[in-house]
Amino acid sequence: MAKKLQSQLIEHLEAVKAGKRRFENAFQAVARMILESEIQKVVVNGKTTYDFSIFRTGPKHIVGMYDEINSFVSYVKDAAENGSSKEMAFVLVGEPGNGKTFFVDYLCAKYRRFLAKDGNRKYTFRFIGMDKLGHYGKITTIESQTYEDPMILAMNLFDDPDENRQFLASKIGFDDAAIEKLWENYRPLGACSGYIWNDIRNHTGGNLDKMLQFVEIMPVPLTESLGTLTGKYPAKDKITSSAVDLLGEESIQRLLHITDTNNPYRFDLRRGALARVAGGGIHFSDEIYKNKKDLVQVYLGVIQNRTIEIDGFKWPIDTLIVATSNNSEYNRFLAEKEEAPIVDRCRICYVSHNTNYKLQKTLTEYAIGNEARTTLMRETLHQDPNLNYAASVAVVLTRLPRSEKLTPIETMKLAAGEVAGEKSIKTLAEVIDTLNQNPDITKRFGQKGLGQRNLGRAIQLLIESSETNEGRCMFAYDIFKALERIILDYVVEANDRAKYLEDLKIAKGLYRERIMTEMFNAYMDEPLAIRKDVMNYVNMIIGIDAENLGSDKMWKYKDPQTGEMKALKIDERFINSVEERLGLKTAEQRETFRTSIRKIYGQKISVDPNYDFMDNLELVKAVTDVRLKSDIAGAGSLIGALANRTNEENQKLYDRMVDTMLNKLGYCRTCAQKTIEYFCTQEDEN
Repeated sequence: MAKKLQSQLIEHLEAVKAGKRRFENAFQAVARMILESEIQKVVVNGKTTYDFSIFRTGPKHIVGMYDEINSFVSYVKDAAENGSSKEMAFVLVGEPGNGKTFFVDYLCAKYRRFLAKDGNRKYTFRFIGMDKLGHYGKITTIESQTYEDPMILAMNLFDDPDENRQFLASKIGFDDAAIEKLWENYRPLGACSGYIWNDIRNHTGGNLDKMLQFVEIMPVPLTESLGTLTGKYPAKDKITSSAVDLLGEESIQRLLHITDTNNPYRFDLRRGALARVAGGGIHFSDEIYKNKKDLVQVYLGVIQNRTIEIDGFKWPIDTLIVATSNNSEYNRFLAEKEEAPIVDRCRICYVSHNTNYKLQKTLTEYAIGNEARTTLMRETLHQDPNLNYAASVAVVLTRLPRSEKLTPIETMKLAAGEVAGEKSIKTLAEVIDTLNQNPDITKRFGQKGLGQRNLGRAIQLLIESSETNEGRCMFAYDIFKALERIILDYVVEANDRAKYLEDLKIAKGLYRERIMTEMFNAYMDEPLAIRKDVMNYVNMIIGIDAENLGSDKMWKYKDPQTGEMKALKIDERFINSVEERLGLKTAEQRETFRTSIRKIYGQKISVDPNYDFMDNLELVKAVTDVRLKSDIAGAGSLIGALANRTNEENQKLYDRMVDTMLNKLGYCRTCAQKTIEYFCTQEDEN
């Protein structure tokens, strides 16, 4: 038995040498976890950036946050490579409800899962048989309080550093390069481990074989609720919080056993949040600047020196410190000039709201929830197919600052990587650069607006309303009323309130245009009718100048989506009608517009053969209008036919459209009828 116990440390060192176990610090482990995942290049707001797939997996993953994730990865990578980030904490600052805490919690969950895999596990040691030493009372086993790695013990077996190097070289067989690499992460033993190891040395007369009998290797526990390896310290109020919560304190229980009053083991470090993550973990300090001054002072020492210090005793720790703060607390903290040193030791990352309405779709799904919803009477609650779009567009518009160069809709479309008429992504990049020069953080791009929690509240209001419960359907148009209520109740600043209400009007206009398209699809009895007509227009203006165009105006072309040959009759009246709707009067204007469409076609189709121009709202609207007018002698008469169902023909049309909406377009009876009703009113017509 003694042989096995004696060799536990040696076995561990041999496993490290063989590559079965690892010795690395917290930064290196987190950096390895992120960089081992797939990395892609993406273009966000006109700039190329990287996207790390580790943050995009799982049912509820991080959406957007490209710049913030890139900042975090480069911070961790710099610290892992021994850069200045090693002595800093990473602080996410931003408005409430934009995903700061979610990001850190997600990172911690991923890290725990990463460490649970073989080969990544963290190990520590404990001293056993302590009662043999005589002055530890009934204490028999003592764990390393800061979960020190066994390798740290191996580097501190003897008082002379050269002896330690010699031991690792001769007994385990590490070569010089490996030893140098190990010593990059060298740190002394913590006060209590060092003191106890010395006691063991005196007890055994310095015989290493006997000393190693007192050492047992164990994996660091991964239980989340224990707060080991990933721990969270939320800011408490000024009376109940103290440095004890972070560092630990003297333990009366231990003093009853320990006779030597100089023994640092009388301090219980595990009472504090830091010791539990000190073995290569992540310490998450929620709302760090809400803490009172003396606690922030404690953080100052911990961040800079990476040590827990009590009464002159020191315990070196290996921890990645991530914190969050909201703008107002951070600004208040900055205003107190004497607190400058702590800000100096933080890498501040400003977190903006998500400004891409396409990505917002996923976030809106999170807010609506993927469970089957029911009414108060326990009946199934249907979701209007346009609800997600209406909610996403409305909240994203509130997050976009106004600018002279771009209209809100252009900004929204460019931020989602779509085409916005003549305006290019470069204009958006310039607007963002100009805004980001502003020293007031809240004036920067995407820093203000309705957050995720506000969206959640709006959906709660929508679900609790009597209309929703009566009709057993979450009707899309009702989300605007709910958002209006939220803006009036929760937005304090008058200027912001006025802007958000204005943004709601724009969102209603976009919803109106979407309904026009939906109604046309319902009228044509085909879900993608408009998409086909838009692509027909695009193909016609490409084919109109073709050399092989005969007098019958038939043009043969290869469809990039299917690769098949297709024939298309070029209808100049249709082309002209669409261009008239777009307000293109002269031949020059038409030619310029056609050239821009052909250019977009050339750029997009090579990358995405399924690109369908449906993001070009002006073009979609023009095609819809033309088709509605020509097919039904004006949208007015379709409205008339749907509104006035006194004769049989109109009733048939209405029934057929409702039938298509129910069976092909995902509506229920309530939202189909309400959508047709809304289409028949003149509301929100831009």
